[in-house]
Amino acid sequence: MEGIVKHPTKITSGVIIEELRARIERGELAAGDRVPSTREIMRRWGVAMATATKVLTALAHEGLVQAVPGIGTVVAVQRRKAMAAAAPSLSTARRRPASAEPLDVERVVTTAIEIADAEGLANLSMRRIATELGVATMSLYRHVSDKDDLLLKMMDVVFREAPLPKEPIGSYRDRLEVVGRTMWTVFRRHPWLAPAMSVTRPQLVSSGMAYTEWVLGALLAQGIDPATAFTTHITLFTYVRGTAVNLEFEAEAEAATGLTGEQWMNAQEHQLRSVITNDRFPTLARMLEIQYDFDLDKIFEFGLQRLLDGLVVHFEARVPGLR
Repeated sequence: MEGIVKHPTKITSGVIIEELRARIERGELAAGDRVPSTREIMRRWGVAMATATKVLTALAHEGLVQAVPGIGTVVAVQRRKAMAAAAPSLSTARRRPASAEPLDVERVVTTAIEIADAEGLANLSMRRIATELGVATMSLYRHVSDKDDLLLKMMDVVFREAPLPKEPIGSYRDRLEVVGRTMWTVFRRHPWLAPAMSVTRPQLVSSGMAYTEWVLGALLAQGIDPATAFTTHITLFTYVRGTAVNLEFEAEAEAATGLTGEQWMNAQEHQLRSVITNDRFPTLARMLEIQYDFDLDKIFEFGLQRLLDGLVVHFEARVPGLR
């Protein structure tokens, strides 16, 4: 086994991804060959577990590797065949000359969103964006000041993809429901978004502020005091975001293991039954006998309706005549 590689500078996930990708493209790692596990990546490149996991997740998103239960992560067979037949090769495509299309902030942000959607926010870097666009990395800084500025612009774009109705609709409960479902739609499309957002230190995203405006307008018009209205907005946002955080975690887990959530649960059944026994956890033991459909969309919808039900009871007890 190889010893730990000493690097003079900090190694990023992007560097490791490029190295493994190149080895697959050159055929050094053939179809079915095992690729370094997360532990091996940690040892060889001296990186943390999170970075190692991101490497395998990104390669799996590209279809270059797949997890085989009982064996580990291997080079995907079909992907290697397709790469061998491709002309020009993927490595050649990545070294394509600069595009004749003028570089602007829209192209930079759109490309960044595409990368984050496919590989997660941790694999997004200025260098990676520049490679995809076929431009010099430093040229990006004429359009975004830094990665934080880029992230704000990305958030602004994805929230503008799902605008709220221009005119008020239905009751105040209807309006809260529209906000909740619209936010869920945005988080569903872009799994990286929920973990990137903060409740305690909210980012100044103008298109996202439209959601706040919508909630406050719906409640203040009914005579609900500003503090309660704003707390309601935070509560609704926290619920939707908190549920949506699982989307990114599940995408990463599926890419790393090659198993869907349902397949993973099935694989854990024997271990679960050894822990959840009738004498220790009789109620949980009964749950093992039912066929529970773990559908995150259904769970979100159930929780949203119960949250709104509770808010209606709370408001109507304090402000008579709400509608």
